[in-house]
Amino acid sequence: MQPMLLFLSILLVAAVLAVLFVLIKGLVNMAGTTTADLEGEGPSQRALKSQQLMRQRILLQGGAIAIIALILVMLSAGR
Repeated sequence: MQPMLLFLSILLVAAVLAVLFVLIKGLVNMAGTTTADLEGEGPSQRALKSQQLMRQRILLQGGAIAIIALILVMLSAGR
């Protein structure tokens, strides 16, 4: 059971780093918003990219939460 916990811990760190990476990428994308992006017709390419990054971040956060739940279940079962 110990190797599985180590694997899940490493997987959790990777998931958290992936969330952080996508978050920073989204912030950089949002910081580059121009007046033309805001006043153009329909959603701009930047807005579409921002929404795509937000979806990725939410999925990665859900994965990280699932890993945390799995670790907690394994720890409680080991007692």
